[in-house]
Amino acid sequence: MNTERHTHGEAADGPPDPRRWLILALLCMAQFMLIVDVTVVNVALPTIGAELSLGPSSLTWVVTAYTLFFGSLLLLGGRIGDLVGRRRMFLVGLALFTAASLVSGLAESGGVLIGARAVQGVAAAVMSPAAMALVMTVFQGPERNRALGVWAAIGGTGAAFGVLIGGVLASGPGWEWIFFVNVPIGLVVLPAVPALLKERTVAVHGHGHGEAPSGVDLPGALTMTATPALLIYGLVQARDHGFGDQSAWLPLLGAVVGAVLFVLAERSAATPLIRLPFLARPSMVGGSLLMLAASGVLISAFFLCSFYLQHVLRFSALRTGLMFLPVAIATTLGAHLASQALARLGWRVTAAAGMVLAVAGALLLTGLEREGNAWAQVLPGFLLLAFGLGTGFVCAITSAMHGVEHADAGLGSGLVNTCHELGASLGIAVVAAVAGTSLEGGRAASVDGFGGAFLACAAIAAMAAVVGLTLLPKGKPDPSAGPIMAH
Repeated sequence: MNTERHTHGEAADGPPDPRRWLILALLCMAQFMLIVDVTVVNVALPTIGAELSLGPSSLTWVVTAYTLFFGSLLLLGGRIGDLVGRRRMFLVGLALFTAASLVSGLAESGGVLIGARAVQGVAAAVMSPAAMALVMTVFQGPERNRALGVWAAIGGTGAAFGVLIGGVLASGPGWEWIFFVNVPIGLVVLPAVPALLKERTVAVHGHGHGEAPSGVDLPGALTMTATPALLIYGLVQARDHGFGDQSAWLPLLGAVVGAVLFVLAERSAATPLIRLPFLARPSMVGGSLLMLAASGVLISAFFLCSFYLQHVLRFSALRTGLMFLPVAIATTLGAHLASQALARLGWRVTAAAGMVLAVAGALLLTGLEREGNAWAQVLPGFLLLAFGLGTGFVCAITSAMHGVEHADAGLGSGLVNTCHELGASLGIAVVAAVAGTSLEGGRAASVDGFGGAFLACAAIAAMAAVVGLTLLPKGKPDPSAGPIMAH
């Protein structure tokens, strides 16, 4: 119907919203919280374990409960936002995340903390794809790529600042404040977004590709949730016990079966949640693979460098966190320059150049020594790697979302964000397996494993450079091919 097409295009065809950059800032604040909460806990784990009397396995779940629910529900959360309204789902997710953050900080037992972290993950999965889809509808033309560049920078800087914030707060007012700090941000953003952002930027249900299904595609919803959940859980178990352990390979095998069942369910459903050709678009495949690799390498580097600084060089949580400040700046700078380079050089050259820099940075980090100097041995390679991966994030997001129809913007965002979470879990599992006994942390342990792990990071970044050269769209971004009018 013409009404539907007009409504879908209203955000782009009308005059630009004069408050669009303020709206972007608010949405980025919310996204920043979600990304920070992936890494903020890591530095504070020893303190949390001591105060709540938690063993190693329970402490693992303080981190895993969040990433498991966040990563497994992103696709479903994005699709629900497409069908019932992005602004509505963003606000529901934000309110739930804020409340769960408060409960996490007030937790006096491991069970309550892990449960609240799981709720945080569910809320994040609803909120994140809705927020990115709203960015796609508020901005138009060349400004959309600039806005997505800002959004992409949040992915890297949030993770780096998570380590910094975790170190500062755990060393200062206490670990509870790594959760309490989310509450005022949520209370500011929650009333501001509906005041600034009207429902006109939310997809309207009608006829066509984005229509709301007349019946619920339950098999599709179940397999779309179970597959990433099994994959992430299997990777977490592989990180802790190795890929050969039954607790790792059984869920990984289950994820493969789940993926097959998902494809079969969507092919046979009368009104599928996801049209399979949407997932097979070359720009979506290339952008998703690039996100998978860039996220895997960056989060793995954070994991390895944080472990090396704290357990080998014996840095405090605060000192470790401060080492990540220049890394966050480098990631932001890489993302900013990539947004400009895309318009001049196109996706393929920009992505490949960024990933080559990441390769160089990872190779510099292969020479870590037991009595090494952090400023001379860690920081140069870390900065180069973070700068290159900041570029990769922008190329991944803008490629994956280029030409996505308005009605599928939440689903596309959910897919890209899922690859971000899967990449983090996969990367850490791989480098933990390669680093081996070097991660035991004892003074007698060899540091050779760090060299092998960073060599694996370099290899992954090199493969991502090839992906950038071959699978990303040719040429430069076409501002007219946004999420509204796709061909």
